[in-house]
Amino acid sequence: MSSENHPLVSVIIPSYNHAQYLEESVSSVINSEYPSLEIIIVNDGSTDGTSTVAKKIVAESKVVQYLEQKNQGVETARNTGIKTSSGKYILPLDGDDLISKNYIKKAVEVLEKRPEVKVVYCQGVKFDEHGEKPWKLKPFSINALARDNMIFVSGIYRKADWEKIGGYAEDFKLGRADWEFWINMLKDGGEVVQLPFVGFYYRLTGGSNSLRKRTSNDEAKRKRIAYLNKKYPNFFERELNGPLRFQRTWSKPYNTLLKLLGKL
Repeated sequence: MSSENHPLVSVIIPSYNHAQYLEESVSSVINSEYPSLEIIIVNDGSTDGTSTVAKKIVAESKVVQYLEQKNQGVETARNTGIKTSSGKYILPLDGDDLISKNYIKKAVEVLEKRPEVKVVYCQGVKFDEHGEKPWKLKPFSINALARDNMIFVSGIYRKADWEKIGGYAEDFKLGRADWEFWINMLKDGGEVVQLPFVGFYYRLTGGSNSLRKRTSNDEAKRKRIAYLNKKYPNFFERELNGPLRFQRTWSKPYNTLLKLLGKL
């Protein structure tokens, strides 16, 4: 398949201590059916053998670039990679996750034909050394996005849209930064398409599970909600009739009740 007439897709792979998995993740991209790719690995201050593995990958493939930075978090690492990228489209992929061969090709087909679409993603599964299990993602709507996230981080979008919103929020160190990013990108319009096949494989590791535990406690949740309410008050007013609440599902009815009682 020729790369002519296929817009460049930049796959940004932030990696923090992913030496064990990085080669497999990059291979899943290199094996893609899509012919016009650049892959940018961003080593976010790893303390394992990530640097050695990444340099080996670069030496073996002309489409892979390698950047290093001190440890600043995955949001900063993504922005670092995207800033240096040349692609029309961006695919963020963490250094331990995988994609299917047809994911990029099918996503770009949608984005090229439908300029009103801002984000294309697919179905996903979670996996570890014991096998795979289904990942039941909720259907997308902008109103549902105000209450919870249903688009994993590896959605494909235009670099121009990343530029318009100023990239990933580097001060959002509370977990679930992809949720904040999608709110920022989609709050003022734009359609979202989920492809009807499994194209994303989220690896469950000790690191991912411990991160989930650290960012799912009540204190982290309250801080995350406070951050989002402060940054996007108009969005939540429009979608939830007031601020996002700790019990997120009840945000709109609770806000509506408070307004009826004259307390909001």
